[in-house]
Amino acid sequence: MTTTIYGIKNCDTMKRAFAWLNEHRVEYVFHDYKKAGVTAAMLESWASHIGWEKLLNTRGTTWRRLSEAQREGVDSHKALELMQQQPSLIKRPVLAHGRELLVGFDASAYEAMFG
Repeated sequence: MTTTIYGIKNCDTMKRAFAWLNEHRVEYVFHDYKKAGVTAAMLESWASHIGWEKLLNTRGTTWRRLSEAQREGVDSHKALELMQQQPSLIKRPVLAHGRELLVGFDASAYEAMFG
């Protein structure tokens, strides 16, 4: 079963997730969505699985840099569009393991997934 971790290489949360995976000898593929992008289909799939609200990072500087008009009235369609245009708006990391999906780094959730 393939494990893929999506995110941005230089993010501190990503570094903690990489360290955990490496320490626990979990083999994974890294998808840097700043370099490789993220497709609309991928975002739609994630959103249908865990909800767009959980994916959208409204605490980061990228969100704060958006105009008032861009932040106003965010719904599923608008959120997915913004995340595709600006992948830094996606919470990190997104970890896909089989049919399971985790957003953000939580050591106990990783432990439960990989036991």
